[in-house]
Amino acid sequence: MIKLLIKWLLSATALMAVAYLYSGVEVAGFGAALWAALIIGLLNALVRPLLVVLTLPITLLTLGLFLFIVNAAVFDLASGLSDGFHVRSFGAALIGSLLYSGAGMIIDSALEGLSPGRR
Repeated sequence: MIKLLIKWLLSATALMAVAYLYSGVEVAGFGAALWAALIIGLLNALVRPLLVVLTLPITLLTLGLFLFIVNAAVFDLASGLSDGFHVRSFGAALIGSLLYSGAGMIIDSALEGLSPGRR
């Protein structure tokens, strides 16, 4: 449970960093980043798998590159559902989702050592 809370806080911090580094993504404050990170996490857990299955034929035709579009759509949808988190365009959502995903991979790697029983 602690690991999940740490990941949520770090994901919100990553979202703030994305907004700082890229002008196409705007976050009003850390509270808005917390809500947006929660919404992105829920959408990634609930909606993204459905989108991946529905777009499987085009994903196969594009050798997996269409998953970038799916990630951008989820990122853009999260901005529409969250106050204080705004993405200017779909292109901005694509770049923002790439930056946020990269930060997420770094966070996951850093938190991997916190799992019990791992060395």
